[in-house]
Amino acid sequence: MKKRIGSYPRVRVEGSGRGVVSQAGAVLLVETVRKSGLDTAISTALTPWRKPRAVHDPGKILLDVALAVALGGDCLADVGMLRAEPAVFGPVASDPTVSRLIDTLAASGQRALTAIRSARSHVRQHVWKLAGQTAPDATGSVTVDLDGVLVIAHSDKEDAAATWKKTFGHHPLMGFVDHGTGGSGEPVA
Repeated sequence: MKKRIGSYPRVRVEGSGRGVVSQAGAVLLVETVRKSGLDTAISTALTPWRKPRAVHDPGKILLDVALAVALGGDCLADVGMLRAEPAVFGPVASDPTVSRLIDTLAASGQRALTAIRSARSHVRQHVWKLAGQTAPDATGSVTVDLDGVLVIAHSDKEDAAATWKKTFGHHPLMGFVDHGTGGSGEPVA
């Protein structure tokens, strides 16, 4: 790490084989967050929930949770994998701090949800504007592809029936904004 810009440190890649990090793939996600402005937008949106003497920014904490999920985490404590790489992810809040923020946001209900959705919407509009003619809405309409993905899960339920692939699990429906013939989809809420 050379210097800190925004919520995350600026990472420099070298081919010497020294200074190897285990979660280097997340650097692309961190750079996307930085370049799109999502880090500052979320931080600004969550300013009302920042305690006066807080060390950790609520926006960064929420982004760290999202990064942990993207890296395979399935609970709040999995931000610990980010904490293990401070040169890549910067300071990461403790598990109790993360848990308290999530409790506080949940207690705020619709107000917190509206703030987060507004920040995401603002960033999406900004990124699509930067994309110009390659933006999903450049033609005046947006195509949303709906797709289901089988998520395998064990079941001890009595009389549970197997899926069409002869496994147990569930089939959530996902929505993706179509980025044309050359692009993949952008997940939408």
